[in-house]
Amino acid sequence: MRPIAEWLFQAPSPIGILVAAGIVKSFGAYVAVDSVDFRLEANEAVGIVGPNGAGKTTLLNVLAGAYAPTAGTVSFLGADVSRLDAAARCRLGVARSHQVPRPFGGMTVFENVLVAASMGGGHRGARAYEGSIEALRLCGMLDVANRKAEALGLLDRKRLELARALATDPKVLLLDEIGGGLTDAEAGELVEIIRVLRARGIAIVWIEHILHVLLAVVERLVCMDAGRILAQGTPEAVMANPVVTQAYLGSGVT
Repeated sequence: MRPIAEWLFQAPSPIGILVAAGIVKSFGAYVAVDSVDFRLEANEAVGIVGPNGAGKTTLLNVLAGAYAPTAGTVSFLGADVSRLDAAARCRLGVARSHQVPRPFGGMTVFENVLVAASMGGGHRGARAYEGSIEALRLCGMLDVANRKAEALGLLDRKRLELARALATDPKVLLLDEIGGGLTDAEAGELVEIIRVLRARGIAIVWIEHILHVLLAVVERLVCMDAGRILAQGTPEAVMANPVVTQAYLGSGVT
């Protein structure tokens, strides 16, 4: 994996590293995301919370390039990437994990990560190989590198999902409920990995329903409901906001 780029040590750019402006995403008559503005600074960790159907994952999909916005723009490092698909954004430096890991079961853990480095990140030769080894090391998976992915338990599948994203050499990592289905102890292990990634200068956007896990990493929280942003700010301020509390009544945090 390449050395940490110099820009990671600079003050956050006035344009932000990943910026969504006026994002609308509709599916027919249903508006899943409605006029959302979102900004991520370099080396920042932001959590997104909200009740079921709030539009969180849809927004993440728009940021990642899985969905094109119905209206609005997405910019990465100041360039408009609104019409670039997920593969193109990944090669630029926007990687994501999925809520349900789906590795190539018949391939080894290392082969899964190498595919991500080469096909996802566009790396070749020694850079792909060494980046894959480094991603496995950071995610604590070197000891199972030669194991078939289909033999992994849930925690190791989640680790592999992180390692595959990391092998693309991202500047931004989008996480979708990576703690889902894990025990508190297992989720805590992922928190430690994500803290290491942050220390390497990777900016993070994280959707998570396990609040204490999320709050162990992020310094800013965004609460969504019905496709809109209700509140954002420090975790303490957002969770104390009565509008946020009302949005959660009877539905829980998802």
